[in-house]
Amino acid sequence: MTLLAAGSRAAARLRGPKNALCVLFAARHASAATNLKDVLASMIPKEQAKIKSFRQQHGSTAIGQITVDMVYGGMRGMKGLIYETSVLDPDEGIRFRGYSIPECQKLLPKAAGGEEPLPEGLFWLLVTGDVPTQEQVSWLSREWARRAALPSHVVTMLDNFPTNLHPMSQLSAAITALNSESKFARAYAEGIHRVKYWEFVYEDAMDLIAKLPCVAAKIYRNLYREGSSIGAIDPNLDWSHNFTNMLGYTDPQFIELMRLYLTIHSDHEGGNVSAHTSHLVGSALSDPYLAFAAAMNGLAGPLHGLANQEVLLWLTNLQKELGQEVSDEKLREFIWNTLNSGRVTWFGVWGGLGVQPHPGSPLPWVLNEDQEAAHPWKMLFIGP
Repeated sequence: MTLLAAGSRAAARLRGPKNALCVLFAARHASAATNLKDVLASMIPKEQAKIKSFRQQHGSTAIGQITVDMVYGGMRGMKGLIYETSVLDPDEGIRFRGYSIPECQKLLPKAAGGEEPLPEGLFWLLVTGDVPTQEQVSWLSREWARRAALPSHVVTMLDNFPTNLHPMSQLSAAITALNSESKFARAYAEGIHRVKYWEFVYEDAMDLIAKLPCVAAKIYRNLYREGSSIGAIDPNLDWSHNFTNMLGYTDPQFIELMRLYLTIHSDHEGGNVSAHTSHLVGSALSDPYLAFAAAMNGLAGPLHGLANQEVLLWLTNLQKELGQEVSDEKLREFIWNTLNSGRVTWFGVWGGLGVQPHPGSPLPWVLNEDQEAAHPWKMLFIGP
């Protein structure tokens, strides 16, 4: 069995946090071109040359030791992946290309009248390393809107799924079925030279990102809105706004919330189950649809993305058992009963999200009293 690391921070830590001067420098030196593929075409040869040179100089350098516990513990702690787009620090939190969430909120373009960054802006930042202009983000919004239509066979498949099929299973199946549209798979079958692979992977990735809101909204409407239509994509709206419209929500605050939510969930370092799975499957030259579908199957597990659902179920059960008005004593008893039952029920969130609405709220007592919860990484990594 090939041993691959499940978490690496080496590459991103070489960059370190960016000070204000670096932030301004990056923002000022972003490419003026609005077509992302053109920008990447000019960047990729330079990046390939850097990697080649770095490997020639340091290819035999050891970067760490491997212990028995690392192997039995799911390879946690091994430095075995190069991942430049984000780094997750147990104390500081996540940085995207060196920028913290507050810095991204300040620097990335926003919708007219909005206060939160657009996910399109973070996508551009992740892919290029540069803070995009408003024009570049607007181009990306239009581009995703242009690519968003679903093939009829995927729509038919979603409409015929039973209502007891979990939404994540439906999502994974739909993404796999979208493989019929893969430009990379078609180009590979036609014998395209490997130096051109990235161009078709780019096309598939852009198509997939554009179609995902339509797939998710279709699943939601079928399960919770009696199969009502998701409506049409508006080419003049941003990606998040179109998504909320398709879900059936038009409240400006909800749209802003979704922009922030999709932005900060866009990347989570490369060693987590879903990201690592997509890289592993993609390394076999499986097209982006197949690689992403595999990633979603990993995300569907309770120690990964399904934890979001588990949290909501736990809160619902708490409310059913204790009612609307809950004393601290009753809440403490309910939480300890959960912890002592042996079930895995850990969940956390970026601390900065709570500062503005709840500036005076204290740290939950369980984080200090329970030894497992006191582990600084416990909110991020769960397992043996």
